[in-house]
Amino acid sequence: MGLRAVNLHLPNVIADRDRHGNVRLYYRVKGKPKVRLRETPGTPAFLAEIEAAKATAGQAQPPSARAIGPDTLRGLCLAYVASAEFRLLDKGTGNQRRLLLEDMCRSVHPKKGVQRGTLEFARMEPRHVEELRDEKFDKPGAANNRVKALRQLFKWAIAKHRAKQNPAQLVAYLPPASTEGHRPWTIADIEKFEAAHPVGTKARLYLALLIYTGVRRSDVVKLGPPHETAGLLHFTETKGSRKRGADPKVRDIPVIPALQEVLDASRHLFGPFTYLVTERGVPFTVNGFGNKVQDWCADAGLPKGLASHGVRKAAAVHAAENGATVNQLMSLFGWVTEKEAVRYTRAANRKKLAAQAAPLLAFRR
Repeated sequence: MGLRAVNLHLPNVIADRDRHGNVRLYYRVKGKPKVRLRETPGTPAFLAEIEAAKATAGQAQPPSARAIGPDTLRGLCLAYVASAEFRLLDKGTGNQRRLLLEDMCRSVHPKKGVQRGTLEFARMEPRHVEELRDEKFDKPGAANNRVKALRQLFKWAIAKHRAKQNPAQLVAYLPPASTEGHRPWTIADIEKFEAAHPVGTKARLYLALLIYTGVRRSDVVKLGPPHETAGLLHFTETKGSRKRGADPKVRDIPVIPALQEVLDASRHLFGPFTYLVTERGVPFTVNGFGNKVQDWCADAGLPKGLASHGVRKAAAVHAAENGATVNQLMSLFGWVTEKEAVRYTRAANRKKLAAQAAPLLAFRR
């Protein structure tokens, strides 16, 4: 093999000559041991070998990349991640699923003492999926995400005639932990935040956009002047926008006077495409914006753990308590089913009924 044949311009792939003058290919990350690459450059097997090398580089005794064959769980995962079906997932879902599958491939089988990714996926049974699920028993959400990722992996494998059964389909999800996720911001939280961040600041603009539109964090970082149309904010939701077969969720949210007041006082902060921009004048990333919100909350003396989704919940609670119907809440918050809207209206109705019934507890003398 000549040097010209190995000039592939692939990151971290290098060519070395041994003492006999033979050219050998390796995957190398600075500060970590090299992993030998043996497959023919440019072939699917070679690319799969590189992916396997990424996972094994730096381990004390990395398994042979050649052992990660197409019949192994890791081989199946690599083929799935390279498929058109996987690439149709939205970026966030795809990244999460890829990391989940990689984490399960790296996990060590308790009896065999080898990485699960090196085992044959055809031998995988529901009990093996249960083992993977129960390793995350203390975090039911993470445990159920493992089951969900494996269900999708084997569903794809069956459609491609690579597997005959879906072992994860027979495994139940764990019951959710006794929590309702991010707690809604209270009126006191909102007033404290507003006192620390007056109108005309970037923090107050953020709060107004969330509280008066009810959008998600993934959308608030993308909203901007180009979305203003005849008193409306016209945009397509980020969540599910790349989901296969799903119609884009186009939203039209009225700009109410309270929001318009904050927008008018904050135009000096706007970027050309988004309302909220960093100190460098570029749009926030979703994760970077989450860190910024934590800073603003800390500046206002609010407790740790408050998040943008809690503002969205607060807006839903407020709208429901003010009499919003299920259909109105679904339209305002972009919910496809009634389940979430009913939860808020039911809670609001319980609160009103309790207030009406409380005087009836008084004993008449």
